[in-house]
Amino acid sequence: MQTFFAPGRTELAGNHTDHQNGRVLAAAVDLGITAQVERRADLLVRVESEGYPAFEVDLTDTAPRPEEIGTSAALVRGVAAAMQKRGGSVCGFGARLTSTLPEGGGLSSSAAFEILVGRIWNALCNSEKFTPVELAQIGQEAENLHFGKPSGLMDQLACSMGGIIYVDFATMEIRPIHASFEAMGCILSLTDTGGSHAGLTEDYAAIPADMRSVARHFGKELLSQVPEHHFLTEFTPFDDRLAVLRAAHFFSEQRIVPAMAEALEKGDLESYIALMKGSGFSSESLLQNIRSPRGDDRLEQGLKLAAELLHDVGGWRVHGGGFAGSVQAVVPAEFFPAYRAGMEQRFGAGKCREISIGAAAK
Repeated sequence: MQTFFAPGRTELAGNHTDHQNGRVLAAAVDLGITAQVERRADLLVRVESEGYPAFEVDLTDTAPRPEEIGTSAALVRGVAAAMQKRGGSVCGFGARLTSTLPEGGGLSSSAAFEILVGRIWNALCNSEKFTPVELAQIGQEAENLHFGKPSGLMDQLACSMGGIIYVDFATMEIRPIHASFEAMGCILSLTDTGGSHAGLTEDYAAIPADMRSVARHFGKELLSQVPEHHFLTEFTPFDDRLAVLRAAHFFSEQRIVPAMAEALEKGDLESYIALMKGSGFSSESLLQNIRSPRGDDRLEQGLKLAAELLHDVGGWRVHGGGFAGSVQAVVPAEFFPAYRAGMEQRFGAGKCREISIGAAAK
């Protein structure tokens, strides 16, 4: 029996930029999924997870299955297909999973699961040949082609690399950020506002589609290929105003992300919080991924409450894909008890959690 672990992740900056080969600041957290694994002699994977029905995947067929879209079985099959595509091997195994990732907490349990499965096969039958970056790419491919979610690479890369990382996907610069929020005397937290991501796949997919439509206006496929000054000075009338606003958000985040990374490395809390607020405002006003198209306004109300509670003492922003889910905040330690009490009075006990950054991958 072998033990494997993969962490969840938190996005610190770069909201919806990775799918345009933009810049992100992200981190693994100290919460995640642990698997007790025993190798099998056949090609059957059986997964038991506390609180969920067990499932099996026969690896003799790794083609996408429409009936598995959105399921953990699709991710297992997809990771197997992507690993084999890269010359890797897969084998059957039995796994018992336990997770410390809160349900609906926005810490990307799907990416953590993809990296976990990849790490299992990397150890059991590939002699650790795949790097953390390659495991992240394998996980993304599984999520895109088998799970049915058109995600970028940020989630998987953060889970696989560990620690805090700055990434420029246009150049594939991946740089560890050696810093901690504790050293700056503050606390990183997430508040689960209770909104569900179910049924929002089309709305998430519309964001990269809108951005690509603007890029194509300039003869490019992705916004990272379009110089910002061209967008600002040469843009001609465009029918879809929301697409233009979302493109403007992308360029705003491109400037904010490296500045936030620099502030974090320097321990400059004042600058970090100001930039964090700017990132959050851009998501709200330009990207417009706060109020759910289904009418759920809990995330919107959570951001408003965070602004009321923190005033000038902390920073807040949407966390992750948006439309539902979590509010991220950076709060000086002495103000955190009052902030948590206020958020939990509105959203329920235990919904506002202190988040610690996980160790970098070895």
